[in-house]
Amino acid sequence: MDRSQKAESVASLNATFNEVGVVVITRNLGMTVAQSTNLRGKIRDAGATYKVAKNSLAKLAAKDTAYEGITDLLTGPTAIASSVDPVAAAKAVVDFAKTTDKIEILGGSLGSVVLNADGIKALATMPSLDEMRAKLIGLVQAPATKIAQLSTAPAAKLARVFQAYADKAA
Repeated sequence: MDRSQKAESVASLNATFNEVGVVVITRNLGMTVAQSTNLRGKIRDAGATYKVAKNSLAKLAAKDTAYEGITDLLTGPTAIASSVDPVAAAKAVVDFAKTTDKIEILGGSLGSVVLNADGIKALATMPSLDEMRAKLIGLVQAPATKIAQLSTAPAAKLARVFQAYADKAA
C-alpha cells in the first residue's frame, strides 16, 4: 500500500468515524472465507458496515473524533463494524459470534463512551432505532384509536336503536 492509498484509507475511516453512531471492534480468530462472507452479509443486512483496516491507519483516522478511545483495542488482527443506528452493528456482530468461536468481540464505542465486550453484548440486547420508533408510534396511536372508538360507539348504538324502532314499526 503506497502513501496515497494510505491517505485515502485514513480519510475514508475518518469520515466513517464522524458519521456513525456505534463502532464495534472484533478480532478474527481464523474465520474461513465462507464465514467471513456470511458475517459481512449479516452486517450489511442490518444496515452496518464491516471493514478490516490496518490498525495504525485506524488509529490515525480515530484521532480527533468521538471514537478516539477505541485505539487501545486496535491490536492484532482486528476489524471494525460500524453503523449509524446505535444498535445495528452490535446486534449483528453479537448474533454472529453466538454461532462461531472464530470471532472475538473486543469492545467498541457508542459515541465517546468506550464499551468493553460485555457492554457491546448489552447494547445488542436493546431494541434497534426502527423498533423503538415503531413502539413509540404504536403508543401515540393507541389513545387516538381508543378515542375514535369511544366517539363512534354512542352513534352506532343510536343507529341500532333507530333501526330497531324502524323494523318494529314496519
